[in-house]
Amino acid sequence: MPGRTRSSSTSSTTSTIRVPTEPPTRAWPWRAAPGAGSLRCSAPTSATSATPTPAARSARRWRRFQPSPGTSLERGAPPVSRAPIDGTQSAEASVSRSRRKSTGCWTVCALALLATARGASGAEAAAAPPAPAAPAPAPSGLMRWFDPATAPFIPIPAIDTEPHSGLTLGLIPTWLRTSERDEIERIIAPDLIHSQYFGWGSHMRVLSYPSADTQWYVVGGLKERVEREFDGRYLTGLTRHGAVSWSVEAIYDRSGTQRFFGLGNQSVRGDETSYINNQALLDVVFGHNFTSRLQLAYKARVRYVEVLPETLNGLPSIETLFPTLKGLGSEHELQHTALLTYDTRDSPIIPRSGVRYVIYDGFVSRALGSSVSYTYFGAEARRYLPLGRDVTLAWHVGARYMPSAGNGPFWALSSLGGDRSVTNEREPLRGNGFDRYMDRNMFAGGAELRTRVAGFNAFRTRVSLELAPFLDAGKVFAALGGSPFTHLHTAVGLGVRGVASPFVVGYVDIGFARGKAAVFSGLDYPF
Repeated sequence: MPGRTRSSSTSSTTSTIRVPTEPPTRAWPWRAAPGAGSLRCSAPTSATSATPTPAARSARRWRRFQPSPGTSLERGAPPVSRAPIDGTQSAEASVSRSRRKSTGCWTVCALALLATARGASGAEAAAAPPAPAAPAPAPSGLMRWFDPATAPFIPIPAIDTEPHSGLTLGLIPTWLRTSERDEIERIIAPDLIHSQYFGWGSHMRVLSYPSADTQWYVVGGLKERVEREFDGRYLTGLTRHGAVSWSVEAIYDRSGTQRFFGLGNQSVRGDETSYINNQALLDVVFGHNFTSRLQLAYKARVRYVEVLPETLNGLPSIETLFPTLKGLGSEHELQHTALLTYDTRDSPIIPRSGVRYVIYDGFVSRALGSSVSYTYFGAEARRYLPLGRDVTLAWHVGARYMPSAGNGPFWALSSLGGDRSVTNEREPLRGNGFDRYMDRNMFAGGAELRTRVAGFNAFRTRVSLELAPFLDAGKVFAALGGSPFTHLHTAVGLGVRGVASPFVVGYVDIGFARGKAAVFSGLDYPF
């Protein structure tokens, strides 16, 4: 929906690299985080997050993804924060659902391809010492393209599906620029894809990590019909060693798979409509770091949103069923948000213990140049409880209120649905697609039992398989004094996750609500 363009990522989705908040997205882009003698993958971080040690600046070259002997994925710098906290929630994570999703598919496929090849050979070696034998001949012909050690680039298949977005298939050839220590400094990843709804398309991505404290990326793409996108972001102060961290991001996104079902907690599926969301925004974030755990941040967002008619997959266009809905046509806004965050998690990407608390307050005013006006405030709590070595109970609760939303557009309202918790925007309900229920106010919570059931070694790191039964619950409501605990919508299901510590979580979550199933795939835990 507008203001939440396709994330982060994400995201969850056809820009198929937003891996890992924010950000959220999430969306997409993943990053390879440099560390001396190590090789890591993670997503771009928030402007207030920790980051790995800087890569060596000498002996740079383009090369295939092939760790040198003795390298390890377990050594190096501390984890990189990607959570949408401290006021530095990436605009990409919050407004680029498709990029985050396709990134997740890209990551899951890459992990599966590389880990399967290495994991199988590692298991055989563990079973019995290898007998002396002549070296096997290197793959030749077409087969060399499927071996990470001999391919001219990393050929990554792109497979993306989402309840509202149809099926997208493609290929992402990926080149890595590394130093002589196999420290990744730049990633170039174009793609060629085919969308069920919008035909053939292509994207170009460049991600750069010049130092431990700074990073930037640029992403652009289009399809034959309707969809276009651009995302550029620069972040500095990532280590939080200084008093100030800041980031700037510019996005243009034209999405053709948006849905609207009407307002209220009892909106019906029979009123489902579609529309084109065309938007551009600029995000600027400044955060003051009191400590590594406590931060106060200010976020300014300038955004232009245009809601256009569309009939997709036989659905009526939004203006035919909701002609008086506020937010149709074009609007612009200047959004101001203050966030206070306290975070004690042992890892922002793969947390096993700790808490994360966020409170925020913000407004949009016509007096300051916006065409719309509304106010909002809210809070979020997440808790992670280890129940033994292989089991973690994770739960979250979030609430968002809009005291003065009478002149606000529908795309700025609180949203329930999908597979992702995004601070100050939406909460998950994994039996339904994104933005299934919308209104002024929202309350939601959920829990999942993350249990490691298997593991194998791949590229000298441990890859774990997790099963996570989950429960989501929540509601939206119009009255500020309405009860948040009655008439809750619920969804139950099972998540299957591949976890490569300390940065990568690929998932497939299957949720059930009212006798129907929804399948989500992508990167990162939902909260």
